[in-house]
Amino acid sequence: MLYAILCYNDEDTVFSWSKEEEQATMDRLLAVQAPLGAAGKLGPVARLMPTTAATTLRKGKNEPLILDGPFAETKEQLLGFYVIDFETLDEAIEFSKKLAVANPGAGSYEIRPLHAFRPGTMAT
Repeated sequence: MLYAILCYNDEDTVFSWSKEEEQATMDRLLAVQAPLGAAGKLGPVARLMPTTAATTLRKGKNEPLILDGPFAETKEQLLGFYVIDFETLDEAIEFSKKLAVANPGAGSYEIRPLHAFRPGTMAT
């Protein structure tokens, strides 16, 4: 089963890290990811740019409205995600716990089963 692990944190805190703090955090995260990459279970991993770089298309009755920013009224923002092939939800939870240890500060990890759409093939 593919799982998406969505990484939430306070982007003002994360994007204010020094280069040394950033590199140390990335080194810890890469160490957590390495076994899954070696096993061929690690899919795309992405870090999103700050919400100030976001554009939102809001649907309505008329033409869609294009807005700058995500307009999320939360203390945490979606900062990135992993796509990983785990046999069970428990495996995804254990991986997320390791990410939480490797990544300083507050935040959360949302774990969601993922259905990959692959036109012309059977999705799993």
